Amino acid sequence: MQGSQVIVIATPVFLSLIAIEWWVGMARGRNTYRLSDALNSIGLGVMSEIVGIFTRLMKIGIYALAFEHVALWRLPGDAWWVWLAALVLYDFLYYWKHRAGHRVALMWAAHAVHHQSEEYNLSTALRQTSSDWIAGWVFYLPMAVLGFPPLVFAVVVLVDLLYQFWPHTRQIGKLGWFDHWFCSPSNHRVHHAVNDKYLDRNYGGILIIWDRLFGTFAEEDDGEPCVYGTRTPLRSWNPLWANLQVYADLARDSRQARGIGNKLRVWLEPPGWRPADVAAHRPLPAFNLQAVQRYDPPASRAALAAAALVFLLLLGATTAFLWAAHTLALPVQFGAAAAIVAALWLVGLLCESRWLRSITPVQG
Repeated sequence: MQGSQVIVIATPVFLSLIAIEWWVGMARGRNTYRLSDALNSIGLGVMSEIVGIFTRLMKIGIYALAFEHVALWRLPGDAWWVWLAALVLYDFLYYWKHRAGHRVALMWAAHAVHHQSEEYNLSTALRQTSSDWIAGWVFYLPMAVLGFPPLVFAVVVLVDLLYQFWPHTRQIGKLGWFDHWFCSPSNHRVHHAVNDKYLDRNYGGILIIWDRLFGTFAEEDDGEPCVYGTRTPLRSWNPLWANLQVYADLARDSRQARGIGNKLRVWLEPPGWRPADVAAHRPLPAFNLQAVQRYDPPASRAALAAAALVFLLLLGATTAFLWAAHTLALPVQFGAAAAIVAALWLVGLLCESRWLRSITPVQG
């Protein structure tokens, strides 16, 4: 079974849990959903899977090649301890990849997509980048060198990814001892927050013990509610711009920087680093948590209904495409992918009216 087919099978479960979370939030008087935001987040997950059809070679393909040619030995794929060791090792390497995704600008340009939502709910979990294939695969090559078979690697990738769905919720509080060992809703809320005390913390995918071991753990403080999003807000429902925003900012800074060293450092330093000459030429305002405002452009009920209808139709088309993609000729794949991405762009356009843009303050 193809990885994209596993996602197709899991999608009804994801959407059902999103509906349940919405219902629970409404019943409690603590709704955490906005239609435009949820459509945008799920749509970015759709785009990520569509792009993944063409870029999976950069993760699984290169891994298989490395396993074939540089593995020190070959571990048995039918031994339970190999699967358990693979999952723990993958989660350890994911921690460092995730940490680099927040501390290296080039990698943040990809990962920022997942953090752009100013809400925090199960739809946020589906909000995935379409450019992780550029550099993310490098971090997992040690598993190939150590002889973990490609099938084992592919399965633990899916297990780790699927686990990370459920912590994206505000409807589950602290879980006692579980929070000490595992990535949980409380721990991951901290990770998505832009508050100073929470920023760049809690990178663990399944196990939070990596953060405790390497000094990046922070506990959720009931006295300081998490504020979600990024410090350079997206302010758009356009899924194409969501994937390009940070790359465009880095490219502009790199182009304006003097000297090849600074031009390269723009891409390799932590996010927010800028050469002195660029900062002087084009200063940016300092981040102010109290001034954070939620992006919420007005849209008519008719526009939102149209967006929802288009989205439901494209979900059906995406399901069919992902299930059969491996059997289709490359031109057909490209044509179908382009049509789905165009539909996602249309959904974003319907959800925002740039000539009537409105910003509403974030509620604490």
